[in-house]
Amino acid sequence: MKLGVFAVLLSDRPLEAMLDTVVELGLEAVEIGTGAYPGDAHCKPAELLASDKKLRAFRDAFRERGLTISALSCHGNPLHPDRRIAKAHHEAFLRTVALAEKLDVQTVITFSGCPGSDPKAQQPSWIVSPWPPEFSAQLEWQWTERVLPYWTETAKRCKSAGVRVAIEMHPNFVAYNAETMLRLSAVAPKVIGCNFDPSHLFWQQADPVQTIRALGDRIFHVHAKDCRIDAANTALNGVLDAKSYTKELDRSWLFRTVGYGHDPRIWKDIISNLRLVGYDHVISIEHEDSLMSPAEGLRKAIDFLRPIVISQPRGVAYWA
Repeated sequence: MKLGVFAVLLSDRPLEAMLDTVVELGLEAVEIGTGAYPGDAHCKPAELLASDKKLRAFRDAFRERGLTISALSCHGNPLHPDRRIAKAHHEAFLRTVALAEKLDVQTVITFSGCPGSDPKAQQPSWIVSPWPPEFSAQLEWQWTERVLPYWTETAKRCKSAGVRVAIEMHPNFVAYNAETMLRLSAVAPKVIGCNFDPSHLFWQQADPVQTIRALGDRIFHVHAKDCRIDAANTALNGVLDAKSYTKELDRSWLFRTVGYGHDPRIWKDIISNLRLVGYDHVISIEHEDSLMSPAEGLRKAIDFLRPIVISQPRGVAYWA
């Protein structure tokens, strides 16, 4: 495995300066935002696709530093009931797939999307309870009329480009846990897999290790991000929490830098089980910790993960 970073947290510096920072930190891989929610601070796909010169310069910036592009990320909601948003996010995704093909990058990351509750809806509707009964009907409508048709067609485009889609399991989108991820992946198992981010599982009280074993080789990419459950606030209000992330004292949980939510044993189990199911790609550090600056969070995450991720090769025996 390689240790890398989701470069959105270094958006305050231009591409080459960002890559120099990555090298200085001893990382080997970079995940690049290409539009939609992550933005395109380091990569503007339309410009690169329109110019062979710019495309070569972009590729060479990584090669000259010995860095791998682990994935191109354009997390968005292509199923949004507002057609303008859906169209913008879908087109960002298609441009990213086209760019991935040009760059020989195997993986594009996004969200599964979330439709409205019916054809006339204006906002997305995340449905997580079967009652009253209209919610069960709405959920089935979403999957039958929006989710499965969209991803069936989109998977064909990705397959023809030789690109895999790594769906980040995320609440407020239709694929948010192992069960919903497997349902979506069944559309095209070799093309649609997941970007495994345990932080979203922790607060749902799902076990990341059991999720890894359930998903197996459908894990295409991994984010390293932690989550801290506040025992007192959760005991009072449960884990469903729509308060602002800046209200740290009042929330039931917070995204944290790895090691500040769960101890090394948990992360060792996560990395070990990723190895057991055959994952041997990049562990990409993502920063959404409101209690630390990006620079501090990144350095602490590297220090925490390096001895866990960088292990001896398989099949080599050592004796004291």
